[in-house]
Amino acid sequence: MTTHPHSMDHPATIRVSGAQALVRVLQAEGVNAIFGIVGGKLSPLFHALSQQSALRFIGLRHEAAGPMMAAAVHAGTGRIAVAVGELGPGGLNLISGLGVAFNNSIPLLAITTNQHRAASYPHAGMFMDMDTRAVAAPLTKWNAVVHDARRIPELARRALREALSGRPGPVHLDIPQDVLAEVQAFAADELDLAPRRYRVMSGPRPAAQTVEDAVALLRSARRPLLVGGGGVVAAGAQGAFRELARRLQAPALPTQMALGLIPSNSEHFIGHGGIIAGDAVKQAFEQADTIISVGCRWSSWLWDAQGALARRHHRVININIDPSALGQTVAHDVAMQADAGQALRDLLAALGSEVATEPGWLDSVRAVRRAYDDRLAALAREPGEVMHPAALAQAIAAAMPRDALAVFDGGHTTFWSNDFTPAHDVRTRLHEPGMSHLGFGLPAAMALQSQFPDRTVFNLTGDGAFGFTLNELDTARRYRLPVISVVHNNAAWGVIRMGQKKGLDFEMGTALEDTDYAAIARGFGCHGEVVLRAEHVAPAIARALASGLPAVLDCRTHFVPHPAVSQFVSMNKYSFEALTGTADS
Repeated sequence: MTTHPHSMDHPATIRVSGAQALVRVLQAEGVNAIFGIVGGKLSPLFHALSQQSALRFIGLRHEAAGPMMAAAVHAGTGRIAVAVGELGPGGLNLISGLGVAFNNSIPLLAITTNQHRAASYPHAGMFMDMDTRAVAAPLTKWNAVVHDARRIPELARRALREALSGRPGPVHLDIPQDVLAEVQAFAADELDLAPRRYRVMSGPRPAAQTVEDAVALLRSARRPLLVGGGGVVAAGAQGAFRELARRLQAPALPTQMALGLIPSNSEHFIGHGGIIAGDAVKQAFEQADTIISVGCRWSSWLWDAQGALARRHHRVININIDPSALGQTVAHDVAMQADAGQALRDLLAALGSEVATEPGWLDSVRAVRRAYDDRLAALAREPGEVMHPAALAQAIAAAMPRDALAVFDGGHTTFWSNDFTPAHDVRTRLHEPGMSHLGFGLPAAMALQSQFPDRTVFNLTGDGAFGFTLNELDTARRYRLPVISVVHNNAAWGVIRMGQKKGLDFEMGTALEDTDYAAIARGFGCHGEVVLRAEHVAPAIARALASGLPAVLDCRTHFVPHPAVSQFVSMNKYSFEALTGTADS
């Protein structure tokens, strides 16, 4: 690098490679984590990374885990992270992980490389040719090819702005190798521009009239119900959301993207995650007269056979930073295009003191939740030769340190985790509802462990899901990420087997017998145990913690349909008329 003396005619410049410029821009944004696999044409980028220590690179065994980990970094910390992939198959492998971020509105930056400019866009027929920009476009909010190193600071900042503004999401830059390696002169201060100089740092406030209209509805509400989604978490507005529930004396439902928004021991808590949260949620929607939806896009986790649980008879206040989410699935009486935190603060200021809602409204819904909890506890006490999944989930929850972090993976297994695992705050329990990508759990848990090295991190998963990414146990061991994977091992694709037998009375491809996941873990140099009884779970977790290694507890259980399975199935049975609003719902 050479720096030229500053003068009025010749401002100070610095000569660096495109890759070095990119790393400087990422450092200015506060990025501290990059995930991927080293590759030849990415060498200029890895050389630039080797020259600094603020951005930690974690080398994986499959690129798909990279975006999953980057998504988990943001979900757990609010910071954006980076996933990288080599040209051709490296970029192709990123795609399934990008789907996780895209379907859950999580920002990340994906960076791929490609053939040098003389042989790409259009491609000349070399091995590993791929139009990576076109392949990634459907699963990114914005993406581009960088054809000139001089544009790297501009386009990297645009990518970050697109990822973090409005409804967030993944973005992608495809940078040919020679562009990464190309040395150019940059203004000395161009690479360190503070984020506030190139993107909005706070969301929009709601229009004053919409606040007035919402307050008028709330003052007349007799049975209000709050629904809070990932937008509340992203805005850091959990305190305001809880205060609104208190003033309204209302039951509150966090979505799967907002686990912990209402602590599971709160007097306002009626369940986590939508329709699978059980009887109290169903009753709350049936009896509520007013719904306040904040930062929630009303995905199918909030549907039943008639469509969205918010019906025509409800009066709906819908708050979302994304205008396309307002009125898309749920008709509203008041719509606020606003940041969740800004909207909630304005609502609370205008609302003032507590609202006189119907006496006993909250207590009646909470009573249903308590009865549902008793039903779950009774399932956990059922005797049997093999552990009941409720007993396993209950034992895990009892043994988890209070400040532990947990990821829910594994399809049907997540239902049990969802009900039994206590959640005290946001960003402590992660699920992947949007794409529902099995295998998300281990990469996500590793990402959380990299960000929170002093906390215990659990991956609560099923045997089928665990098989998708268990190769990353090698990564966990190499980078000393001592996550504990607790596998509900029922030796089958359980819910699929149930559907085959119930639907058409057949079975095909559902058996997953005779795999010892604990032995596999030990083969990777990790701690591994087989656990056969619920009372053995806590001692096994203690031994896993004491080992200091990544650990796998292969817990032998059997498939038992969760009490909410029928509700979950119903969300896929909506009629066309109900979805499109052409029939009464």
